[in-house]
Amino acid sequence: MNNGSWGLESFDILELATSSGKTITSSKSTKPILTAKAVHHEPSHQNPTPPKKPSHHHQTGRRTPTHPKKLTPAMHVAHPLLSNPTMMWTPHPAPITSVGSTKIYGPGRPEGSPRRWWRGQNGPPTFGFVVLDGRVYVERFQRAFQTRDVYTLWGILQLVRLYPGRVPDLELMFDCVDWPVVMSRDYRGRNAPEINIKPWESLLKDLKERNERVKWMNREPYAYWKGNPAVAPTRQDLLKCNVSKMQDWNARLYAQDWMSESQHGYKQSDLASQCTHRYKIYIEGSAWSVSEKYILGCNSLTLIVKPRYYDFFTRGLMPVHHYWPIREDDKCRSIKFAVDWGNSHKQKAQAIANTASNFIQEDLKMEYVYDYMFHLLNEYAELLTYRPTKPKKAVEICLESMVCPARGLEKKFMVESMVKAPKESSPCTLPPPFDPVTLQVWLRRKQNSVRQVEIWEKGAWERQNTKL
Repeated sequence: MNNGSWGLESFDILELATSSGKTITSSKSTKPILTAKAVHHEPSHQNPTPPKKPSHHHQTGRRTPTHPKKLTPAMHVAHPLLSNPTMMWTPHPAPITSVGSTKIYGPGRPEGSPRRWWRGQNGPPTFGFVVLDGRVYVERFQRAFQTRDVYTLWGILQLVRLYPGRVPDLELMFDCVDWPVVMSRDYRGRNAPEINIKPWESLLKDLKERNERVKWMNREPYAYWKGNPAVAPTRQDLLKCNVSKMQDWNARLYAQDWMSESQHGYKQSDLASQCTHRYKIYIEGSAWSVSEKYILGCNSLTLIVKPRYYDFFTRGLMPVHHYWPIREDDKCRSIKFAVDWGNSHKQKAQAIANTASNFIQEDLKMEYVYDYMFHLLNEYAELLTYRPTKPKKAVEICLESMVCPARGLEKKFMVESMVKAPKESSPCTLPPPFDPVTLQVWLRRKQNSVRQVEIWEKGAWERQNTKL
């Protein structure tokens, strides 16, 4: 399992690496690419066209490996992460499939995936791997930034160990830069022993303990953000909202110096220790940012600057129920209003913060995330129009081959996040996709919530201007 993330570093890019924009393709047919994304990296890639459609579903060559171990029958329960998002108002919200699992692949699903090691116009992907009969083989094409490739592969090994004999034969390609390789309609944590981000389960425990020690009412009544502003103009724009002698927008913003932090052992970068303010700001970096789930888990009211990219769970979050929406084109006034509103409606603001924190703690448990990974890989395997085989240059990897050469925090986090034994029960069952009416009701509810905040905000500033 990858440490700061959930094992498969960019797992939601199995959904074909999307933003909230239009479909973008190029003129060459390719094999699907996965992008293992984290913030603070460089250029985007050309985007390949969807691959061709198989003539019949049964001809895809998909094969589930056989193993001697027997598993108990599937538990027919609705998974919190895979349920209908209109149940968000119940104790078990359902954030993942706000458009339905079967819609994840967009244009990729009907066409299928022919066999082809991808060679894009901007060079090869970072690595590719094949799962054959429960064994994992890897072929590397170029170096990845930090350990993005290491913990992506680590997560796959944990899934294979958790569900032996259940992960289908498949072949995947990963690109480890920040930007999506394939853009699709309307729809991705990062692992980093380099910056001392703990395994997800350990970090969840730290966040929970910190939240219990520092109650919401006792926190600083301002909006907090700490990060690297150099990676994106929108972050540089955010810094204009910092407190000054002339203006206080209720924001306390800090530029992160990773070079200095690395020299001092990351003493100022412990994620749980940053849960000290009533409000925390989430804003994207060069693309998607790893920080979203950490911020939501802080039990602070999360102020989300309108995003272009989505983590695999965030489309199921409801504005004014899990977070407070912030305008991208008027950040400072939007942040000030949000903080003023929260400090004037403390119980409501605290309830939103609690809802988000409980969601992160209860519905993003590793058990549920692994099940999501399992179903997503099975969905992906159904796209293949060929039977995967081991590439000539690929080498087999296993737990020992990754743990033994690791050192320091990398080894510590691997051991800590290792799946200890196979799961005796099968993964949860996957519910059917949403019907169009249900989906539209859900989307309208989200849109109306954002509009309501904008109306409140506009009214507040108009009243203030009238007084002046």
